[in-house]
Amino acid sequence: QMQLFESGGGLVQTGDSLTLSCAVSGRTFVSVNGGWFRQTPGKAREFVAAINWSGADTLYAASVEGRFAISRDNSKNTMTLQMNSLQPEDTAVYYCATDNRAFRAILSSTEVYYGYWGQGTQVTVSS
Repeated sequence: QMQLFESGGGLVQTGDSLTLSCAVSGRTFVSVNGGWFRQTPGKAREFVAAINWSGADTLYAASVEGRFAISRDNSKNTMTLQMNSLQPEDTAVYYCATDNRAFRAILSSTEVYYGYWGQGTQVTVSS
């Protein structure tokens, strides 16, 4: 029943910043972990970042750690991905997702644990 919708993608230059947003339906978002993944044509979907149910714990892929920041606002059922120092290699379709295994599940970068996905938003970084 949970639905997700990403927004905020666009075309930027190398070194620019961009913020992606994810709107999650229902108040159940407060009890589940969330995450961001990305995919480039010809490549497998890649883990980007994850955040636990309360927002107190986060997990980042090595390729984005120090540049990206994931956050959430449970009162508004939203999740964001702040992207800084963007590089052409960051070009991809970005997806937000939720881990619905159980209440207060341990954070994970494993794609199969995320059962609900948004439609994706395109981020293009020009060199």
